[in-house]
Amino acid sequence: MKVFYLALLTLLLEALWTGSQGVSFRSPYGACCYKEMIIRQKIPAFLIRSYQETPSHCSRRAVRVELLKGRKFCVDPETGWFQQYRQQQELTRRTSM
Repeated sequence: MKVFYLALLTLLLEALWTGSQGVSFRSPYGACCYKEMIIRQKIPAFLIRSYQETPSHCSRRAVRVELLKGRKFCVDPETGWFQQYRQQQELTRRTSM
């Protein structure tokens, strides 16, 4: 029974310590894209809901693209089809203002 209370006390102290340190169990690198994650296929524009560049702390510059059904993919921002898509989105945004 002492082992149970010791384990419980350890878990509680650990939870208090991480809470006081402001540490999150969610990694800030979850928003990063790595070489193996980048897809090469063109995504049709009508399937794209939104896109967002990866944060500056990521080792690889990329764009996370979210599709209408919620799936997310990593794309190289230098690919021709994505640059055209981005330009078209900017034009559309400017003309709708």
